[in-house]
This record gives sequence, C-alpha cells and structure tokens, in this order.
Amino acid sequence: MPKATVTLASGAVVNIEGATAEVKDLLAYYGGATSDKQEKQKAAPAPRSAGKPTEKPQTDDLSISEIVKHVKDCDEADDIESRILDTTSQVNRILLPLFVVQKYMGGSHGLTTGEISAVTKDLGIPIHVANVSNALKGSAARYVIGDKVRRKGQPVRYSLSRRGLKYIENVIKGKSDGE
Repeated sequence: MPKATVTLASGAVVNIEGATAEVKDLLAYYGGATSDKQEKQKAAPAPRSAGKPTEKPQTDDLSISEIVKHVKDCDEADDIESRILDTTSQVNRILLPLFVVQKYMGGSHGLTTGEISAVTKDLGIPIHVANVSNALKGSAARYVIGDKVRRKGQPVRYSLSRRGLKYIENVIKGKSDGE
C-alpha cells in the first residue's frame, strides 16, 4: 500500500496511506504541499560540473548590493559614515545592515552572518564571518533576534530587536554611543 508524508503550508506534517490514486489525488489537492520524497529531491545538492564556479546564494527579496546602495544613498548617509563606518565599533558596523533592512527595506527578512559580512565588505569595512558570528552571540546579542536556535551548520537569520533599533538610531543621531 503506497504511503506518503506531506508537509502543508502551515507546517503540519500529514502521513497518507492508501491506494495509489487516492494518494495522488490528495497530493494534487494540496498543490502547495510537498511530499518527503520531493523535499529530499529539493534538498539534494546539485551535481557540480568541473570548472564551473557555483553562484553564491542571495537573500530572496533583498540583495547585498541593494543594502549597500541604501546605506550610501539614504537620508542619514552622512551620519552613518561619520558615526559608524569611520569608527572602530564592530558591533555598530554589524548592526548597520540589519538596521537598513528593517528601516528602509520593510524588515521582512533577516540576514545571515555571511550576508552581513558581505555587506560590510562591500562598504569597505570588511568583517570576517567568524567575527560577525562571535559578535552576534556576544556583545550584540541583546540587540538582535534570531529566527531559530543557533546550531552548527544551520544558518540563522538575524533581525534587529526594538532595543537594537533604538540603539543604532541613537548611534546615528550621535546620542552618547546609543545608550
């Protein structure tokens, strides 16, 4: 008897057992749902062809270059340059891309440590991914929210908390280093 496991859009996992036609009908009915077999096929890495470089994954709605463009062209660009980019505070530099995403780009998407590192590199203030990660779990932890618990090998998307937004806005305005 055919069996299938389906993950619905709501995140619910449904096990189906029945005749082949019934299973196919249910899978067709829940068109947005995917079976475990389909999930495994999606998750399987594409075979690498020799000599062709693989593309870096970008964020769905946001790209690194858009964030950099907003930093350079926003109303607060001069203050950002003088109070964040020209100073030595790694925490402020790391929080800057998250601030731009939240304030100017709707805040619907978080950034991974790799994406934050790429933004800082494009802004001319490179911060290595490991340093971004260490700062986000250390001194910047009180200003950010992760979308899941940190686990080795699993990317976490970070966004600013209310406290972080207030802090970075105060830094940009020049109010006693944010506090």
